[in-house]
Amino acid sequence: MTTTEDATAGASRHDVGFLADLALDGEVSLGTSDRAEHATDYTTDEADGVAPDAVVYPESTADVSAVVGAADERGVPVTAYAAGTGLEDGAVPVDGGISMDMTRMDAIHEIRPDDLQVDVGPGAIGADVDEAVAKHGLFFPPLPSSGDISTIGGMIATDASGMKTVKYGEVADWVLELEVVLADGSVTTVGSKAAKTSSGYNLKELIVGSEGTLGIVTRATLELAGRPQQIRGGRATFPTLDDATAAISDAVTSGVDVAKIELFDAETAMLANDYSDADLPERPMVFVEFHADHGIDEEIDFCRAVFEAHDVEQFEMAGGERMEELWRARKDITYAAESYDPDREMGQPGDVTVPIGSYPEMIAAVKEVADEYDLFVPCFGHAGDGNLHYFVLQNPDDPDEVERAEAAYGELVERALDLGGTATGEHGIGAGKRTYLEREHGAAAVGAMRAIKEALDPNGTLNPGKVVPDAGETPE
Repeated sequence: MTTTEDATAGASRHDVGFLADLALDGEVSLGTSDRAEHATDYTTDEADGVAPDAVVYPESTADVSAVVGAADERGVPVTAYAAGTGLEDGAVPVDGGISMDMTRMDAIHEIRPDDLQVDVGPGAIGADVDEAVAKHGLFFPPLPSSGDISTIGGMIATDASGMKTVKYGEVADWVLELEVVLADGSVTTVGSKAAKTSSGYNLKELIVGSEGTLGIVTRATLELAGRPQQIRGGRATFPTLDDATAAISDAVTSGVDVAKIELFDAETAMLANDYSDADLPERPMVFVEFHADHGIDEEIDFCRAVFEAHDVEQFEMAGGERMEELWRARKDITYAAESYDPDREMGQPGDVTVPIGSYPEMIAAVKEVADEYDLFVPCFGHAGDGNLHYFVLQNPDDPDEVERAEAAYGELVERALDLGGTATGEHGIGAGKRTYLEREHGAAAVGAMRAIKEALDPNGTLNPGKVVPDAGETPE
């Protein structure tokens, strides 16, 4: 084990001196820069960051087990850290303690093409896994848009998903088996490499999406699929937002076999034009992509017919580089929003999901709330599965605008819940949305979640302050 230390690291909340006595393959850092790097997640305001007392970079399951077990005995919190790309403060060590950086456990252990499976470490970047299995004509279908910067462990922790969810489902649907270190340091395996199992409680599904509060994943077996032989995509433009959302809902409910179907409102198109000089029509747009082994033209024609029933203005499909050009504006939208107005910040990115039949109503709610609070709120999303993203742009130096932005953000979450939806489709609960959990699931369900947490982690060692709210906690 290597230990790095910095005398200017600042006061500690917990005594982590025991780490020096552990025989680890990895490294322990007490340095200021490493601790500061692990104090925030992607969207965490620096003022809200919390530096851990130490950062551990494990290189084996044995390392994770030793650190977690010793920390649990001493009442020292352990927060797993992936790539720092989370959007709900899930990796912020709110009570200090140890930040467990899993990025060095990034091996692609074994690819089994005949089984359509791959075994990987939690620190493996999703795009790297996809590239490795591509040599066998395979791919990892639920890879999210951020797959080139996000780790497999992080995706499992939040049950991530992305643009292809409408056809392939979310990450949970492609996880077969997990090796997990529990709060007392014990190591267990959940799930099965078999295609299906009905053996005992489904502990795998309990770990997936638990955001490191019930255990830390140290190895994952993922299911793969054959790469489609035909891929084509493009975009369609509509005169109104109502036309675009109705077309999306109709396409999905009519059974159009689409791999991706994404929405832009007119404001989002404006952001894209400002960022990349894309010369897009500033109209609502729908981006689509099709995957097939045969008959892709017929499926595109089916989609075109559905869209024409909703007054589509333009409908362009292509393959190869031209398809990439048509899709570029969608892929760059986060960067476009960040750079649009130097006096405004994106605020907390919205991530609600509603039943597909209610998607048009949710889009309308965004516009109503934006008008009500006099705010600029561009919206877009993975429309095929009812997932909507939005940015409430705000001037951080204007307290009144910040207050209105926070109120608007909260009201949109409430609107989604009123429609039978969820507060988060793919970003997770983290610290940011845990106060909505009871509103969404009810007191009895949250009580059951709290009981599971207390049973598996009685000392509250793993990622405290996340996911499950404290008794009596209500939305701010």
